[in-house]
Amino acid sequence: MVFMSVTISIDNAVKKYGENVIIPGLTARIYNGEFFTLLGPSGCGKTTLLRMIAGFASVESGEIAFDGNVINDIPAHKRNIGMVFQNYAIFPHLTVRQNVEYGLKLRKVEKSELKKRVDEILETVRISELQDRLPENLSGGQQQRVALARAVVILPSVLLMDEPLSNLDAKLRVEMRAAIREIQEKVGITTVYVTHDQEEALAISDRIAVMNHGVIQQIGEPERIYTRPWNAFVSTFVGLSNSFTGCLRPEGPGYVLRLGDGCILRMDNLKEGIPEGDVLVSVRPEEFVSCEN
Repeated sequence: MVFMSVTISIDNAVKKYGENVIIPGLTARIYNGEFFTLLGPSGCGKTTLLRMIAGFASVESGEIAFDGNVINDIPAHKRNIGMVFQNYAIFPHLTVRQNVEYGLKLRKVEKSELKKRVDEILETVRISELQDRLPENLSGGQQQRVALARAVVILPSVLLMDEPLSNLDAKLRVEMRAAIREIQEKVGITTVYVTHDQEEALAISDRIAVMNHGVIQQIGEPERIYTRPWNAFVSTFVGLSNSFTGCLRPEGPGYVLRLGDGCILRMDNLKEGIPEGDVLVSVRPEEFVSCEN
């Protein structure tokens, strides 16, 4: 199967419900073929943004574009997207194969091509041996694979996934997130993934956008998000962090950080010209070193 993935550009997009502003003006760029995760607490606007990309929610102002082509006014069914929902949304009266075929039949794909593409995607997501079963005879993870196969087999330009693992138990979530990442890398499709699970986001993403109150707090690779958070929200929401108050002053070549308990630390890795004064210090647990006085 050949996918025509796209780059997604979001330029100052605004979403309102009445007078309630959900997304006040968001800008981001999602690159062709990357696995991009929207991470944040419940109610932060990540699912709303996903629905705006999908066409299920309107864009009040600003633009969303696929490869430079603005899609604001294009109906959802004409955007060539694949969608995987939290509740799978597979048809209970159809077999695995019939579920996967469904979108292709709607598009009136020729029979031989249909069979070829379904066979290939069933093999890719490793459910070929389940193709004659009904959904009621599948585990949660197997149903999720069916939903993923059905979304991908239509050769979408973009794959959108909204909390797809939230209904699975912890062990199966770990297995399925690895499977989703493996499948995404195989097909190379631009993927936007929504989750509130920081561990999940760190494990599978090329880049992460951390959101809060409809605003992107930081975009970066997982390691960068974890080791170099831009603000207190990111440092406390992503991973565990210990916070201290301190005072930063220039001294000699570099700076000196004085913590509240009287501890003094020399900081030789800071840029020149940064503001001095009271600061908030965030330290990851693994960065502490136990030593004797």
